[in-house]
Amino acid sequence: MSDEMEPVASGFVAHYGERTYAAALGPGPAEVVLFSEEPREGFEPASGYWRAVVGRADLDWLVLIRTVGAFGGEPCLVLDVTEEGGEEGLHIAYTGHSGMKAEALGYWMVDHGAYEVVVPREEVVSLRVERIPVPLSPARSEP
Repeated sequence: MSDEMEPVASGFVAHYGERTYAAALGPGPAEVVLFSEEPREGFEPASGYWRAVVGRADLDWLVLIRTVGAFGGEPCLVLDVTEEGGEEGLHIAYTGHSGMKAEALGYWMVDHGAYEVVVPREEVVSLRVERIPVPLSPARSEP
């Protein structure tokens, strides 16, 4: 993959009524919130954007988009792009299975079993954007 790929943060995206929207799960297990930067029919204003709650079953599709790569030979998830002193960095989370490896690579523990670090952009390799389909019918075990 090209080194020029722009990493993106994680988030849900939904297709509804012939448009694609940023989305969030909930408030109920069978619902999603759609977000628009401009007024749309059925959307309510909410702090500089518009939002609408719709049923998951009414969507054409729902996906989780996330940027993943590797740092120090271990898998990671890109959480954010940072810039400090004119240098671009990536705020990443360790997605491997060894806390000892994460700590050896310089990650810090942010919660039990969760490790994060900010590193120079060029140290994260094999960057790619994943589109993970989300079922339109929620599983019974979902909150």
